[in-house]
Amino acid sequence: MPNSLAGGQVPHPTLATIDLVDRSLRDAGGSRNSPIDLTPADTCSSVLVLEEGSMDPWALPQLKNTSPLKEFSMAGRMCRMVIGFLKVCGLLGSLYFFICSLDVLSSGFQLLGSRMAGDVFKGNAALSNPVAGLVIGVLVTVLVQSSSTSSSIVVSMVASKLLTVQASVPIIMGVNVGTSITSTLVSMAQSGDRDEFRRAFSGSAVHGIFNWLTVLVLLPLESVAALLQRLSALALGVAHLQPGTRAPDILKALTKPLTHLIVQLDSDLIAGGATGNTTTTSLIKHWCGCSRELSQGHSSATGALSPCTGRNSSALGDRLPCRHLFVGSVLSDPAIGCILLAGSLLVLSACLVLIVKLLNSVLRGHVAQAVRTVINADFPFPFGWLSGCLAIFVGAGMTFLLQSSSVFTAAVVPLMGVGVISLDRAYPLLLGSNIGTTTTALLAALASPSDMLLFAVQVALIHFFFNLAGILLWYMVPILRLPIPLAKHFGDLTARYRWVAVVYLLLTFLLLPLAVFGLSLAGGTVLATTGAPLVGLVLLLILVNILQRCRPSWLPRSLRSWAWLPLSLRSLEPWDRLVTQCCSGRACTHSQTASKEAHCYETPEVLAFQQF
Repeated sequence: MPNSLAGGQVPHPTLATIDLVDRSLRDAGGSRNSPIDLTPADTCSSVLVLEEGSMDPWALPQLKNTSPLKEFSMAGRMCRMVIGFLKVCGLLGSLYFFICSLDVLSSGFQLLGSRMAGDVFKGNAALSNPVAGLVIGVLVTVLVQSSSTSSSIVVSMVASKLLTVQASVPIIMGVNVGTSITSTLVSMAQSGDRDEFRRAFSGSAVHGIFNWLTVLVLLPLESVAALLQRLSALALGVAHLQPGTRAPDILKALTKPLTHLIVQLDSDLIAGGATGNTTTTSLIKHWCGCSRELSQGHSSATGALSPCTGRNSSALGDRLPCRHLFVGSVLSDPAIGCILLAGSLLVLSACLVLIVKLLNSVLRGHVAQAVRTVINADFPFPFGWLSGCLAIFVGAGMTFLLQSSSVFTAAVVPLMGVGVISLDRAYPLLLGSNIGTTTTALLAALASPSDMLLFAVQVALIHFFFNLAGILLWYMVPILRLPIPLAKHFGDLTARYRWVAVVYLLLTFLLLPLAVFGLSLAGGTVLATTGAPLVGLVLLLILVNILQRCRPSWLPRSLRSWAWLPLSLRSLEPWDRLVTQCCSGRACTHSQTASKEAHCYETPEVLAFQQF
């Protein structure tokens, strides 16, 4: 679909603009009392000319104004204040249940996929291939829905000498890519509004694009020179590490009272599943302690810890059962995981819709303008570059406080959708979130036992240096901030064809990683002979599209446009008609605007006129 790839550089005509052109041209023809046959190229070229001066679709929308309180009576003011307070409470409550649903969603995925994740990690033959290690990291993070859990599995395997540090580097890169699936899922909640979905999906896409571009640069470099491995070893050589205490988990302390009433999992069994140190014991935690008398008696008699540790495999004794919904359940772990997955997704979707509605209602007038001005403010010249750096530190700090990059990115995406945060400002915030989650892992690694301290810290440092190198590559030099224009293109594309977001989600985080992993099991030769031609074809298409835009004279006449290709190979319109025949929902329905836009951009005369 070369045409659709290149179409994002041309401003898309809006429905009002197209209708205005149609009316103006027909009126002009009627004034001369002579009929005019308007060709598609005439109408569409006029649309393109008029659209050059139209409003930028990426500009932040006009905020809704509210009447000042002084225009109301005393009773009206009190009523407005009470309603505003209830909206804020509803917003905070929805955010709390949203965070809790993310925790339960992670538990559901762990029950469904942790055993599979352990089996995948045990495939040492596949892990010897860097590309296979990368996709394994993506798949495992998607399965368990937690980059922290995936990182802990990698740390456990390295500490148990089942995985070398060199083989863990591509897996850590894949973990970093896989964690961006949460923000993509969150953006789907705003697919009902075209403009909100454009902004929200671009925010989730910019995160994933940054991670993939960083991988494309650093993975070959790491395979050749082991740069990250050597840099982390050098940092470990300079520092003198001592085992410390685990950093307080503020977010877990807030959500634990609710989530622990729903389900509790044994984290040691999850991490140990990859190392082969566990049996087929259920991951559901059934015992959460033992009676105080038994614990004190055993400790005073032996001077050691009580054997009643609360784990499923602990010795029989006067144990205290956990208090959650699935204690003593006869259901299997996958069955419980499906129940948790369905319930948490339902609550997650409801909370997201409610958050968006409340944000649209609360963020109005002077309050919204003040919030948007503060978040998107820039320092005066020549210190404007400090604004982005400050946003990176803010994103890292907020992620460190929340102890979860998924929660932070899931909060930023809806704010982008309603028009409070611009894409240019959300980009450094999300990059800071990447740094924040690595510092959390680093502090957790410092709390590891002394025999696995160096391995755990080195893996955490590799994760940190990977994200730091990505920021240096794709942010510090403004001209190299490629994720922003690419994310805008994806936003425009998904705003016109909303089903593309689902295809992007499935291809990026599931189908392509599974295909690469399957080929890697057949051997490196099969993977290279199959993947190399496909990669070469993609690079050739990218090069031709760039030359069509910038230097069309360098190309043969037949390659200066894609008008000679069948419509299904240069446009998404035929595929969109096929999808909309199967889906009649609002998010899938092909609107009049998209039809007219597609008609304009698929006309052969316009394609020949355009310089791709």
